[in-house]
Amino acid sequence: MSDAYLALEDGRVVEARGRVPGRTRGELVFTTAYTGYEESLTDPSYEEQVLTFSYPLIGNYGVRAERFESDRVHPRAAVAREFTEEVVEWLAEEDVPAVDHLDTRDLVTSIREEGAMKVGIAVGDDATPEAAKEELAKCKGMSDHTEIGAQVTTPEPVTYEGDGDTTVTLVDCGAKQSIVDSLVQRGATVHVLPYDASPEDVDALDTDILFISNGPGDPENYEPTHELVDYFAGDVPMAGICLGQQIIASALGGTTEKMAFGHRGVNQPVRDIETGRVVMTTQNHGYTVADPGEHLDVTQINVNDDTAEGLASEELDVITRQYHPEAHPGPNDTLDFFDDVLAMTESEGNGRKRRVVASD
Repeated sequence: MSDAYLALEDGRVVEARGRVPGRTRGELVFTTAYTGYEESLTDPSYEEQVLTFSYPLIGNYGVRAERFESDRVHPRAAVAREFTEEVVEWLAEEDVPAVDHLDTRDLVTSIREEGAMKVGIAVGDDATPEAAKEELAKCKGMSDHTEIGAQVTTPEPVTYEGDGDTTVTLVDCGAKQSIVDSLVQRGATVHVLPYDASPEDVDALDTDILFISNGPGDPENYEPTHELVDYFAGDVPMAGICLGQQIIASALGGTTEKMAFGHRGVNQPVRDIETGRVVMTTQNHGYTVADPGEHLDVTQINVNDDTAEGLASEELDVITRQYHPEAHPGPNDTLDFFDDVLAMTESEGNGRKRRVVASD
């Protein structure tokens, strides 16, 4: 075992047990999920963050690659009350610093009271508080990570074949694999494109639905994706999850804002405004839609803080969710969202005409 130090933005330095050595920095956030550590650690939405698990024992059912949401661990470091050896071995293989044997309850309480904060971490036999403070001094805010989309997007287009007739173009801003799986299981063929794909790239696929994925960071840092939404709005049915909701709202004239500590866990209650039905949802985001603008209506809200959890436009054929209907981990209350998305292709005679971009 080695020494470990966490230098927090509030001035404190927390001592811990080092499990995987290294020096790093990021935004300190937490998740309240009891299970799903594999899915959380491989969720691209945690890019540039340090993930603290509020549940005390992480790793009690092993590590299986089939539960991963991407091909690597995305948080800059992992923090828990106790990690099992199997998780430590996995994080070591991924070269991701890890610490445990500290009061994670105190960390979570601090984040709840003061908001997500910057943290510097030093782990190893030669780790010192000063080294952790040096990392903290170099830490940037999430809005400053202007190229974060390039860190998590697919390097090249990928197609997943379904057995139906619907074609979905998924713009990958850091998509979870479960989103692709949920669409393919319903028969859709999914073309995954980089977040900076051009309108010509989308038009070449003759897509039925444009889907903006989840992902990390400030939605304002995804300018190419904003341009896609603006270009195809009203011409191609559109859906979005998490960051995708924020990007769509922003591109259509709405505004977004950073939350104090975000929504991260598997027990966020959401109420549908029309039906009054309350569902439990999985969430992982630090930004939210503050104002949907004149083109989108709020259809669902968070029971705890009234933030927008669902947006829609009948005129533009848009439906979005702030939470993750595909869960993994979490409740399956809202999987029918993907049925609603694919049903958008059934509306005919509404005057919509897909734009055609001339190719060279």
